[in-house]
Amino acid sequence: MANSNTSEIIEALAAEIGENIYIDVAKWHLYLNDAHLHVVVAEKVYPLLDSDSLNEDAVTQILREIPVKLGGGKKEVPLVELLPMQCQIDLMDLLEQQQQKM
Repeated sequence: MANSNTSEIIEALAAEIGENIYIDVAKWHLYLNDAHLHVVVAEKVYPLLDSDSLNEDAVTQILREIPVKLGGGKKEVPLVELLPMQCQIDLMDLLEQQQQKM
């Protein structure tokens, strides 16, 4: 039962991330759901919500470890490099709100 609840929380978190957080490429906003990165981010940050380790440094480290392939895979860039600072702030706010709901 707990696993089902965890899956639901991750799905809801992924949806929220996908609709609100975007990559900025040449002033184009590619939302993470369109880039198919929202579930990956949600799965990686979820353990932080269930502990006392949710902080900006931990989230930044996770974003640094998520590679984004560009040019058909010719180049990989860490997700953190593609997110504007405001999106990183918004992500932290979103995660803190989700943590309070838990």
